[in-house]
Amino acid sequence: MELKIRKNGETYIIDVSGELDLYNSYKLKELVTGMIEKNVHTFIINLEQVDYIDSSGVGALIYVYSTAKKLNIRMTLVHIHGSVQKVIEMSKLTAYFPPIAPSVEDALTVLHTGGGA
Repeated sequence: MELKIRKNGETYIIDVSGELDLYNSYKLKELVTGMIEKNVHTFIINLEQVDYIDSSGVGALIYVYSTAKKLNIRMTLVHIHGSVQKVIEMSKLTAYFPPIAPSVEDALTVLHTGGGA
């Protein structure tokens, strides 16, 4: 798994690529924790290039979202598709997470109008 960070205004976008699984899901949690420690208040997790997720990956997303929600940090997920979408839907987590945007541009619009976590 590879994580890249880019910025659009005050919003940080985390581009995740590869597999979000037992062997590397901790990297996403560590990255977000570090961002929160640096007072990042708005971020997007882009899963467009994620082709596989297991329960550890789902756990990492739950951890990130619950931490953001608790600290009043705005965040959203984007580009969930394929097997990743099936896992999220089968886990009944679509209602738990903030509305999942189809694109980074849509997520930026939602977050800048007060939406997200």
